[in-house]
Amino acid sequence: HEGARFETDVFLIEDGVLPAAVSEAAKVLATRFDPEVFAPPRPGDEVHRATDTERDMALFADAWEEKLPIGLSRNDEPVYANLEFLDGRRGAHVNISGVSGVATKSTYALFLLFSLFESGVLGRDATNTKGLVFNVKGEDLLFLDYPNGKLSPERAARYEPLGLTARPFSSTTFWAPPRKGVASAVPDVSTRADKVTSFFWTVYEFCHDDLLPFLFADAEDDRAQYPLVIHNVMAQLRDAKPWGNGAASFEDLGIDRNIDSFGHLVDFISEQIDANPTAWAGPAIGQGTINAFKRRLYASINHMQHLVRADIPNPDEHRIRLDSRLTVIDIHNLHERAQRFVVGTMLRRAFEDKERTGSGGPRLYVVLDELNKYAPREGSSPIKETLLDIAERGRSLGIILIGAQQTASEVERRIVANSSIRVVGRLDSAEAARDEYRFLPDSVRQRATILKPGTMVVSQPELPVPVVIEFPFPAWATRASEALITPRANQPDDPFEGLT
Repeated sequence: HEGARFETDVFLIEDGVLPAAVSEAAKVLATRFDPEVFAPPRPGDEVHRATDTERDMALFADAWEEKLPIGLSRNDEPVYANLEFLDGRRGAHVNISGVSGVATKSTYALFLLFSLFESGVLGRDATNTKGLVFNVKGEDLLFLDYPNGKLSPERAARYEPLGLTARPFSSTTFWAPPRKGVASAVPDVSTRADKVTSFFWTVYEFCHDDLLPFLFADAEDDRAQYPLVIHNVMAQLRDAKPWGNGAASFEDLGIDRNIDSFGHLVDFISEQIDANPTAWAGPAIGQGTINAFKRRLYASINHMQHLVRADIPNPDEHRIRLDSRLTVIDIHNLHERAQRFVVGTMLRRAFEDKERTGSGGPRLYVVLDELNKYAPREGSSPIKETLLDIAERGRSLGIILIGAQQTASEVERRIVANSSIRVVGRLDSAEAARDEYRFLPDSVRQRATILKPGTMVVSQPELPVPVVIEFPFPAWATRASEALITPRANQPDDPFEGLT
């Protein structure tokens, strides 16, 4: 009200006692000036909402050759991203922040993958483009190939403006660790029995492929000396030779027994360090440092013995392969140390495979939640170094990181800074005040603290202001309770039909 002096004047104005006029004002953020003449509009000039080609021009989409649908505006119009900032040509990587359980970070990361696979924007490259997803929360992502039973026709219709068809992921493979304490390699899952394969590493692979550092993948104190022991032991383990179903043989060292389990391997390493500390631990290494290494090594036996083994025939069948379009690796049942081992080993293998090819295709999109745990701001670790390599050199090799975390302020700065697309869901008010979110205008930063699930704020390199978007309800099951089991073809609804 123009003319009101006190808060209580509003009642007198509504009763007609005091004269006043209602005036509505809004602060507008300009997205584009074309031509670039920075002159404000004159008072009284007509303003209209941009549509069609003018809307594309305002959002810079008119100059993009390949547009990836990333969501819908409030009036259900498609919002696009420039594919060149997602496939490595001009930039790469996506970083998603938000409160756990509310911001729908993982759900939006999967939607981006679905849009990449199904929108047709990849063209001929769509067939060979792969997605790798680490499942860290329950068994929620083991049903991505099932239709979502909660997808209503109204929700499915929201895919149409984006040029997408509401359907589950196709060409999927699911991997899970074997159950602990079981001689066989039965996958440790409870909600799904089919299409899930157990994975593990053989003792020989652990020795030959230099996997020992990933047992110590938590952030290291710069003052710690035991990493020196790790690298000396790793150099000795490279002399292993394969034997049997993945066991390691050290005959060249004059040792007549074969190592066929992770526990035996730990005992073997401890014995060799005690017998020859200079060769296995390194020169001038104190006993305190050696003991610190041994303590951590023995502490890992209970968490790792079912993941590093040599008691299963045909172990190659349990080696994770990225053959399908989408590969899901379930690690939620693993201890934190084992989770780091799996993530670090797979990321390094994927990165080294890309380095060997030396080309940017086919592309691999890696979805990794809880990024602050694997690449914390402080300290160093093998996983963090691998993630930094991916963030800084991955786009030229065709490996793209879609990382998510609750708090971007706790993630290594260079990983966040190398992300071309930044996405924010519901934020905690204290986290929203951090400098990592200064790319958001103050009004948008405040709005991010009250965003509802399914609403995200997306910042792109070419747009000077972030855009608020909504994305459709998942057409794929995100948990066991949502999985819609479709009957097989030519199978009657009543299995006893026709029987007497």
